[in-house]
Amino acid sequence: MPVVSPTMKALVVLEPNRVEIQEVATPTPGQNEVLARVRAVSICGTDAHLVRGDYPGFWPLSFPFIPGHEWAGEIAALGPGAERYGWKIGDRVAGTSHDACGFCQKCVEGRYNLCENYGVQGLHRQYGHNTQGADATYVVHGVKCVFKLPDAISFEDGALIDPASIALHVANRGGVAPGDTVAITGGGAIGLLSGDAALVRGASRVIVLERMAGRLAKAVELGFETIDTSQGDPVKTVRDLTGGLGVDVVLECAGVPVAVQWALGMLRRGGRCAAVGIPTVGVEIPMQKIVLDELELVGCRATAGEMRRVMPLVERGRIRVHEVATHRFSLSEYEKALATFNDPNSGAIKIVIVP
Repeated sequence: MPVVSPTMKALVVLEPNRVEIQEVATPTPGQNEVLARVRAVSICGTDAHLVRGDYPGFWPLSFPFIPGHEWAGEIAALGPGAERYGWKIGDRVAGTSHDACGFCQKCVEGRYNLCENYGVQGLHRQYGHNTQGADATYVVHGVKCVFKLPDAISFEDGALIDPASIALHVANRGGVAPGDTVAITGGGAIGLLSGDAALVRGASRVIVLERMAGRLAKAVELGFETIDTSQGDPVKTVRDLTGGLGVDVVLECAGVPVAVQWALGMLRRGGRCAAVGIPTVGVEIPMQKIVLDELELVGCRATAGEMRRVMPLVERGRIRVHEVATHRFSLSEYEKALATFNDPNSGAIKIVIVP
């Protein structure tokens, strides 16, 4: 049985744009919770926003705060009741963030990512957002938020299971059907993994739109068609590539207003745009076109049951998480890792931290 130290190293955001590696008390798992030894955790765009203080009073509720929600490791201790769900010390696991109430209407429908008790104390937690996260030696999670990691998937690849599940959720929300032509706006980790998820669902053609050279090169390496959005009108280019018709589905993964407008502009009549990127400002959309062409615009929040489904796809190499992990740092190097993540010239797509 592993010995759990009473203290641990953790990345603590003291206030916006001020972080420290501190020695803090190791958390204790409560009812139906587990304590896990974190072996790898990846940086999400939300982490960068949180460190900057872009969501004051929401993510996090207050500072100081430990971020991090895309992680893998092994169970080090069980809280009361956790063993009833089959968990054992030493189990390899990957974590996800939404620990929903389980009894509101959305939860019982399986859409726990839309829990109607979101943020209500004692009913809902989102780890690394409004509840302490995994940028640390250990993390506590409820039993609903950890999933057995196959032996064939490394911890570092396991830290990308959560974003891979989000990518699959985006493709599912997009309703990608066999034979569809799919465009991806944004060639970051979610965009590239969404391309793989579209292929899993039967897309015959995936076109990635991006302006950063490193991401375009990675998309080519993964076998996708690419459009450099800094060169000409990307909507016209997509229409030229599709005989003027447009694409069946757009998966909007950039989260900037112009990308949303491009997405709606390049859809075929009756097409659907599934948006996972979150613009920080309002977006003007063409309502006449949406009505007259019967376009659909749907939102995608996190994941809703795709964690278990995505693991065999990762294990078989159909969703290629290993290929989008471009950088690796220790926890003590977090500030350097975050600077690399935020640098558009670094070539970073997904950065993995090893505590």
